[in-house]
Amino acid sequence: MNQLFFGYLILMNIVGFATMGIDKKKAQKNEYRISEKTLWLVAFAGGALGSWLGMQQFRHKTKHRTFSMGLPFLVIVYGGLVIYTYYWQ
Repeated sequence: MNQLFFGYLILMNIVGFATMGIDKKKAQKNEYRISEKTLWLVAFAGGALGSWLGMQQFRHKTKHRTFSMGLPFLVIVYGGLVIYTYYWQ
């Protein structure tokens, strides 16, 4: 179970990182964007760390308070979940 859970989190964090990068490129090209709802959905589905790292790497959504404060909070929550799963399950 742990391997499946960690594999899922790794995949979702890759998706989170990629969606931030893709949305930044679309913003620069003035193209149709990925909705903030979708970005949050990916983060809540386990991709918070990847989304946060993508936000920092691509300097995307850094001025949006909901992202700049919400994603680090989710990273802490998922970090606690990972620690709990790894050590106590």
